[in-house]
Amino acid sequence: MYERTAKNIAYIAGRWPLAPERPTLIFIHGSGGSSALWENQVDALKTHVNTIAIDLPGHGQSAGPGLDRVEDYSAAVADFIETAEIPAPIPCGLSIGGAIVLQLILEYKTRFKAAILVNTGARLRVIPLLFETIKNDYKGYLNSITAFAASEKTDLVKLASFMAESAKCPPEVTYGDFTACDKFNVMEKLSSIITPVLILTAEDDKLTPPKYGSYIKEHINNASITEIKDAGHLSPIEQPEAFNLAVIDYLKREKLI
Repeated sequence: MYERTAKNIAYIAGRWPLAPERPTLIFIHGSGGSSALWENQVDALKTHVNTIAIDLPGHGQSAGPGLDRVEDYSAAVADFIETAEIPAPIPCGLSIGGAIVLQLILEYKTRFKAAILVNTGARLRVIPLLFETIKNDYKGYLNSITAFAASEKTDLVKLASFMAESAKCPPEVTYGDFTACDKFNVMEKLSSIITPVLILTAEDDKLTPPKYGSYIKEHINNASITEIKDAGHLSPIEQPEAFNLAVIDYLKREKLI
């Protein structure tokens, strides 16, 4: 994989330079995360499309402070796409990353040929206890991630690299991410989306249960939905083969590859 930076956003790419005739999947991680979430996708899907996984501002290798509004993260990603001249971008985001994708396709209605929403919702309320834990016991929060974010069927060895990278995220950045989630609500706007959308849910997701994805499917005209079995909120890591196959099948159905 190749490491690059554009507009203060660091990213990894499966190939470099990007093939101008191919669409580009832009993977956006969840709260307190980094591009490490998507290593299986960036490498495995590079034979089909250009693949990029970004670190949001203040995360991973990206400069600047973290943000506390989905709209601001969306603006940063849109600016990155323009500055880096990404060919035929297809944003794919998990959790807050999915919220960012929703914001992008709401604001830029004709810019994207497709979008992928992973384990996310049109509204992402956060329980007060989570904020308290991040603020007062960040190590405890980090130690609890596997319990609430992964399926009980998942071999935790798969999450080791992701967990190590997540531990590097400053607590104030993670707190800001969840603040952005808590403020986010586009339930009444979904019907205005015209971008074709793939919704990926996970059978054992406790944070954004499959019903969240079903709600989005019911309110976006051109949307399809696939559930990843035996996976929780971190399905791209937990079941990468099934996840990648779902993405490839969708891109083929939409005649994008």
